[in-house]
Amino acid sequence: MKFGIIGTGRIGKIHGGNIAARLDCQVALVADTDPAAAEALAAATRAKTASIDQILGSSQVDAVAICSPTDTHADLIERAARAKKAIFCEKPIDLDVKRIRACLEVVKQTNATVMIGFNRRFDPNFASLQKRVAEGAIGALEIVSITSRDPSPPPVSYIARSGGLFRDMMIHDFDMARFILGEEPVAVSAMGSALVDKAIGEAGDIDTAVVIMETKSGKVAQISNSRRATYGYDQRVEVHGANGMVHAANVRETTVEVAGAHGFVRDKVLNFFLERYEAAYRNELDAFVNAVKAGEKPRPDGEDGLEASLLAEAAYQSWKTKQRVAPD
Repeated sequence: MKFGIIGTGRIGKIHGGNIAARLDCQVALVADTDPAAAEALAAATRAKTASIDQILGSSQVDAVAICSPTDTHADLIERAARAKKAIFCEKPIDLDVKRIRACLEVVKQTNATVMIGFNRRFDPNFASLQKRVAEGAIGALEIVSITSRDPSPPPVSYIARSGGLFRDMMIHDFDMARFILGEEPVAVSAMGSALVDKAIGEAGDIDTAVVIMETKSGKVAQISNSRRATYGYDQRVEVHGANGMVHAANVRETTVEVAGAHGFVRDKVLNFFLERYEAAYRNELDAFVNAVKAGEKPRPDGEDGLEASLLAEAAYQSWKTKQRVAPD
């Protein structure tokens, strides 16, 4: 399968490297607004640089990986769908729910194959947790608790374009909550503050937040986010059920533990998302390629992208109004 990569930032490099490492795939063309970045990834993946028009118009390109900024995603999905390319797109589809729905209408009309990059579903630890819950290992699910904390906040310049914590950072956790719950939340309550960086608050966003969601049957999910974790990239999930609990812990630099009179000492948790989710990105690509080859629709798809964005929007509205909000 031959790929065109649009966007050669850090996530484009990850996907490009993973594609090039496969025996059944090839990076054919690479596009970026920064010619030097495009040249660098093209050299690393034995590809050629091209314009977006050339990628979408090439009969040699079977699939596109959209790794460009969020505000370009919906337009590129529509163009790729009309060009009959299989589409892998990083989250979110767009920051505006109406725009997402319009984009998905084009996807439907063209019968396009689209996968959205919620890579955490493919983390071996979280995937195993979800499988055990679905198989009834802890009985009827009651509470899902998700913790996601970054080592440090991004620049304020990034915050301004990202859409804010709920739409940019927590959207991964909204998708994970849906993935594990197995049913849609019908009510969202959110609280948040700017405690890490005052400039983030001055930009109209938050860096510390908690969201509680409830499904129609009464299942509860709680999400904790922070832009500061001095001990590393904190990524944990716990699910409580009628017959017990299942927990996916943080991934550490090593599994070594030293014991002595001072107590027990373990190595730090991994400090960056590219390291923590290295396997997840590979597994995600596997799922996309396998689905395209089999002529099947991959998951998470555009509808999953929409549902996560609806929860993000509901959380934002709840935070602003201090009211419980139904996703719509």
